[in-house]
Amino acid sequence: MQILITIALIVIGVLLFELLIFAHEFGHFITAKKSGVQVNEFALGMGPKIFSFKKGETTYSLRAFPIGGFCSMEGEDEESDNPRAFTNAKVWKRMIIIVAGAVMNIIMGFVLTFVNTISMPVFADPVIVDFTPVSYTATTGLQVGDKVLSVGGYSVLNYQDLMMGIQLLPCDEVKADTLEVYKENCESNAFLHISEMLKNKLVDEDTAINVLQNKILNEQMELLRAAQTKEEVDRIYRETIDLFYSSAKLQKPEDFKYPEYETPKERYHGEVVVERDGKKVTLDDVHFYTVKSGEKTTMALDFYLQRKEKNFGTVMQETATGTLSQAKIVWKSLELLVRGRYSISDMSGPVGMTKAVSDVAAVGLERSFGDAVLNIVFIMALITVNLGIFNMLPFPALDGGRFVFLLIEAIFRKPIPRKVEYIVNGVGLALLIGLIIFITTQDIQKLVTGTFPSVG
Repeated sequence: MQILITIALIVIGVLLFELLIFAHEFGHFITAKKSGVQVNEFALGMGPKIFSFKKGETTYSLRAFPIGGFCSMEGEDEESDNPRAFTNAKVWKRMIIIVAGAVMNIIMGFVLTFVNTISMPVFADPVIVDFTPVSYTATTGLQVGDKVLSVGGYSVLNYQDLMMGIQLLPCDEVKADTLEVYKENCESNAFLHISEMLKNKLVDEDTAINVLQNKILNEQMELLRAAQTKEEVDRIYRETIDLFYSSAKLQKPEDFKYPEYETPKERYHGEVVVERDGKKVTLDDVHFYTVKSGEKTTMALDFYLQRKEKNFGTVMQETATGTLSQAKIVWKSLELLVRGRYSISDMSGPVGMTKAVSDVAAVGLERSFGDAVLNIVFIMALITVNLGIFNMLPFPALDGGRFVFLLIEAIFRKPIPRKVEYIVNGVGLALLIGLIIFITTQDIQKLVTGTFPSVG
């Protein structure tokens, strides 16, 4: 049964990927047809034909390898005397045909995001309504009612933006001698001591959670965060531990020492801009709750966000902002690649995309088959928006490079010599193929050595 489920997920992934390619090429196809340009072949897949048929002037074909597709227009990459050749169409029509593929990718991203969004049980606005008992963000400046506008310069429209902004923050050691870090360590120590009391069976789970954590810890940590000196923090911390024992009707051992657990010295931290009481407030260095397990350091939200009613309007709003968030992720990744934070070794090609789809499907499958499918839909939405934006980069052989040539032609009212355009696009294509081969080889090596980062 597990094998059949895995095969079904693979088939769904392949079909969705081909749907993305179909959408892109259909954008070129339909605008070419509407512009009077002759389309010689519309193909889904690459390699040898499995089957084909001809209707009118266009051959429609399905090819063996589901890794791409194409829309072959008369005169697109060669000279043609045909009056309906691509090169003989008005320049504005050619510009529309070129950008239509990327536009269709963005539209497909919107559709897939809608499918994912409508399945969500609840939505959340980036507005803080409460904090967890241990909250580094509350200690370093965030308040109930704050609407997060940006994190580390990354604008925030929704939950996805918020998480992305935090993950892009630096995670490094903070100054251990500051009042804020001392408060954070005391908060963590108090919380960890509840776990220790539960582990040693000094209290039952109901008392640990409902009395020690939800009541005493919550109330005491509010006092601790308001403290102005380390001495005051220390006094409140000791009072908190004392209250744990008295509330649980326990006697502290004679050799009792107030606990000092080892807490991570690293923090995700950075500038956060919020809207507070109608005004924009900048918090210079907010710390986010950071957990270290072995060599891996992760972040967890230590506050609760405002829930938003689910209706048609909010579904469409979340779909729109979700699609925009996908585009922002792609642009930010390109920006960080150019700035050197990421390198070419961090890039992934078809093998990497397949691995990502496999990872998110596996994570979803732990809950249900439906969750696995929705996870695939989510990653496909990101991939299609990625394809749309990447294709419009002003690089030879890409749609963006072709658009630049057309823009020059529109401005100067004279086309760049076709021979020059063919040579430039040919060189660009060769470089792209070389890059794909390099990235694919790199992906295979990571896969074999087990060094591929896991999406899940």
